[in-house]
Amino acid sequence: MWCTRSAAERVYLTRMLISMSIYVLVTAIVSWIFAHRHPQGALVYLLAVLPALPIFAVIASLGKYLVEEKDEFVRTVLVQCSLWATAVVLAFTTCLGSLQKYVPSLNKSPGPQNYWVFVVWCLAFAAAQPLVRRRYK
Repeated sequence: MWCTRSAAERVYLTRMLISMSIYVLVTAIVSWIFAHRHPQGALVYLLAVLPALPIFAVIASLGKYLVEEKDEFVRTVLVQCSLWATAVVLAFTTCLGSLQKYVPSLNKSPGPQNYWVFVVWCLAFAAAQPLVRRRYK
């Protein structure tokens, strides 16, 4: 429930909601522009980078939350979940890179796009939370 959350968590959730809303909006606009307007030159690079910018805000929001949260248990859980998520992403991308390097048929075919790395990190971060919290019960 919203009212039982700490002040730091409420601010964090607000920042995340704003950042992710901007990400969705910018991604939709940029996708529409590429599908219908076919930008050229430097504009292509600028538009291609725009959807990534709100992700910096998402990452900064988590960092600020870790600094602002007073509850040491909550901070410990979040740090451990971040480490697990990072381990999953590093293992996943290393495995994928090795497959692409050593399996000739994978080397010629396009693999997953790099923007999925952050998505995988977020999913692993979410999946780690109940597992990490269970350790402390």
